Amino acid sequence: IDECENDFYNGGCVHECINIPGNYRCTCYDGFMLAHDGHNCLDVDECQDNNGGCQQICVNTMGSYECQCKEGFFLSDNQHTCIHRSIEGMNCMNKDHGCAHICRETPKGGVACECRPGFELAKNQKDCKLTCNYGNGGCQHTCDDTDTGPVCGCHQKYALHSDGRTCIEKDEAAIESSEYNATSVADVDKRVKRRLLMETCAVNNGGCDRTCKDTATGVRCSCPVGFTLQPDGKTCKDIDECLVNNGGCDHFCRNTVGSFECSCQKGYKLLTDERTCQDIDECSFERTCDHTCINYPGSFECLCYKGYTLYGLTHCGDIDECSINNGSCDYGCLNTIGSYECVCPPGKKLHWNKKDCVEMVKCLPNAKPAPKAQLACSKTGGIESCFLSCPSNTLFVPGSENSYTLRCGVPVQQSKAQQKRNTTLPSCADSLAPPIKQKARFKIKDAKCHLRPRSKEKTKDSGKQADQFPCTDDCQVTFVNLKCDSSKKKRRGRKSPSKEVSHITAEFEVEMKSEEVSDACNIDCVRKRMEQKLQTAIKTLRRSINKQQFYIQFSGTEYEVAQKPAKATEGHEACSTGQVLQDGKCVTCSTGTFYSGEHNQCVPCSPGTYQDTEGQLTCEPCPSNDGQGVAGARNVSECGGKFNLIIKALGQCSPGHYSSDGFKPCRVCPLGTYQPEPGRTLCFPCGGGLVTKYEGAVSFQDCETKVHCSPGHYYNYTTHRCIRCPVGTYQPEFGQNYCITCPGNTSTDFDGSTNVTHCKNQHCGGELGDYTGYIESPNYPGDYPANVECIWNINPPPKRRILIVVPEIFLPIEDECGDVLVMRKSASPTSITTYETCQTYERPIAFTSRSRKLWIQFKSNEGNSGKGFQVPYVTYDEDYQQLIEDIVRDGRLYASENHQEILKDKKLIKALFDVLAHPQNYFKYTAQESKEMFPRSFIKLLRSKVSRFLRPYK
Repeated sequence: IDECENDFYNGGCVHECINIPGNYRCTCYDGFMLAHDGHNCLDVDECQDNNGGCQQICVNTMGSYECQCKEGFFLSDNQHTCIHRSIEGMNCMNKDHGCAHICRETPKGGVACECRPGFELAKNQKDCKLTCNYGNGGCQHTCDDTDTGPVCGCHQKYALHSDGRTCIEKDEAAIESSEYNATSVADVDKRVKRRLLMETCAVNNGGCDRTCKDTATGVRCSCPVGFTLQPDGKTCKDIDECLVNNGGCDHFCRNTVGSFECSCQKGYKLLTDERTCQDIDECSFERTCDHTCINYPGSFECLCYKGYTLYGLTHCGDIDECSINNGSCDYGCLNTIGSYECVCPPGKKLHWNKKDCVEMVKCLPNAKPAPKAQLACSKTGGIESCFLSCPSNTLFVPGSENSYTLRCGVPVQQSKAQQKRNTTLPSCADSLAPPIKQKARFKIKDAKCHLRPRSKEKTKDSGKQADQFPCTDDCQVTFVNLKCDSSKKKRRGRKSPSKEVSHITAEFEVEMKSEEVSDACNIDCVRKRMEQKLQTAIKTLRRSINKQQFYIQFSGTEYEVAQKPAKATEGHEACSTGQVLQDGKCVTCSTGTFYSGEHNQCVPCSPGTYQDTEGQLTCEPCPSNDGQGVAGARNVSECGGKFNLIIKALGQCSPGHYSSDGFKPCRVCPLGTYQPEPGRTLCFPCGGGLVTKYEGAVSFQDCETKVHCSPGHYYNYTTHRCIRCPVGTYQPEFGQNYCITCPGNTSTDFDGSTNVTHCKNQHCGGELGDYTGYIESPNYPGDYPANVECIWNINPPPKRRILIVVPEIFLPIEDECGDVLVMRKSASPTSITTYETCQTYERPIAFTSRSRKLWIQFKSNEGNSGKGFQVPYVTYDEDYQQLIEDIVRDGRLYASENHQEILKDKKLIKALFDVLAHPQNYFKYTAQESKEMFPRSFIKLLRSKVSRFLRPYK
């Protein structure tokens, strides 16, 4: 039976009746809810839920609500937020512009009024007339539009109240209108007796609350879906669906009259089946975390790479390790992005622990001498070729596209850059006499500085018998620094193609051998001989370079110093030397490996060697090199072999102890000093004559300071006072002697900060595109800094308008509008304002810009702070202006929690914006995808708007 087929009775439903197999269900229009009888519809007080989304005052009306503003403010076009107007502007910026709803400035500078959806502009072109399309015209049951406005009516079981809007049941109306006396009570009793004798649906609906059916045995009552028939066989009672299996809801179930609603915990979203809750994968959104994002059910976590720390909840900034007790360095500390380095004064070098400085002359008594670089030249068929072999202490540094630097061996006087890098310690047998130095500059025409493996054909040719120069042991060089640089030189005068010219600058150091000194040839005589030999070798080298016959050998592979363009293209690799191709990207060979030019791959260091720098062409021999240990060692401590066994046997000094080399036997740190780390060669003094509570102290907190400093302070041992951490630093611990510098480019609002969360990025965030973009408060989603000002300008392409969605905004109201976000046409305070707020607003709002361009300003004061905002926008074709405004001004867009969640869902907003910016992209989404993305009620709302826009005339 279709209970709904009788239009007049409508199944007893006062708004809409839906027939279903074996039953029916009543539903209400937006702004109404089903009464307990399952048929009548009562007004919903929207102002109860989050103030109806109104920024200031919410006024409930039958079937709807409206927002109002306090004195000195007026309602913006979005009908929810208020614009502060201390200085009266022209036209629409004057609060007395006369428009009841929306004010538009005309091209000639006048004023034109518009109305919200569901209202019509009155004849005076200023006021707005209500129609049945808005909140059912303010009627509880039925509404009919007439020339004078909406006229309300009631369902046949109800009578219209004297207020002309509300409907009351007819029995109640009869009792209200009659005099309630004993006689009428007696009449009622008689009627009841009569009803019992002849019960039929024709009389008083058979006594049934809802549906009545005459049967051979008498009347049978039934109830609509969501209600159950009570034991009296007449009354219908709402079923609380939430009592059975939580109503089928995954998380929360809320019972309503005749139905129920499901909702989800924070971090989950309700799927379109309106039952299932799905975890929101925040890591799938753009810009969630700076480095690594880990999704958890209902939440997520951001992690930073090593050497970085988290700030502002999702951002990563470089840790300034040097601010933390000087990086625990013995001498100087140099902060780098993602790391740091300890540096030593001249004459000293870094210890293995990379923190202490040791004398340069120190040597390993049992270590084998590190193999020396060797320059050997030979002559084959009249062609001279030279080889430089680099067995240890090499460093390859690629420069720009056509340049590189190569170091081989250890110079006697090391530069600061070389001191930073650990080189193999010399053995005690190494000579330490001043070396012979020579510098030479070579030129190669038509060649580029590419260090590429030598082709195999050339290697075969060079394998023929060659006349060896008298230069084997004599040509050992202590250090070579070779720089190759290519630059184009243009000839003057006649037009000619520019030539490639490569310049090679080479510095050589050859050590003096004290054993060569004799009575016949003293030290000066030996030096002269050595200088002559080196000069002869450089001359031969010059000839070999001119013939492009100079090769450098690393790990058994010979490399050409520079190549002619033709050759370069022949053996052209996609990546530069020291890099290999992985997944279409050039990746530098990591520490613990070296680049093999022969195989064009990264090869792990063989046992007995190590490599602590990326992108190198060979591995360094371990001290006491006996070929033992692990493959792929990344530093000396991973070398293994006997050297490592010795270290393990000796053991490192534990914190609170030290020794001359950092290994056992160790001494206890004396009173007045401390050492927090293992394997150190010194203890740090407390300073200022302070003593420690005991020997072997492991922290500055063990020093007996005159005062105990709280977090946010550091102890000054000169004045013996606690000093507040300066702006841009913080200290979370008690009793420390330093403050930690804020990560990256962040700073604190005030001095005396106690936590890294006080470090805030001052940069105004956002990306401003022609079609889509967003603006973001500094440090979002962390709290924004104090006394900041941001200005953004959105200038859409011609014939495009701006639509903005504010999913949520957090500005502390306690500050009396100290932090303000304002959007207007220009910087002028009197220009047309689209949006202005100075408070937290967790309910989303969408609105169109009142001007073609937008000038947006965010200002904060020194008071309270908040999370701020991330506000996306889209520009759309102005032909759709009427449709977009009709959608965003309709209260139903924000009515349900489900709709509000759509405007907060980054993925859904991105999809909506994608279609708004480029309507043809609608066809990228299938009908099924759309159904799965948006709830039915949302699609229904949009469909009705679009249909009306495309077919305005019935």
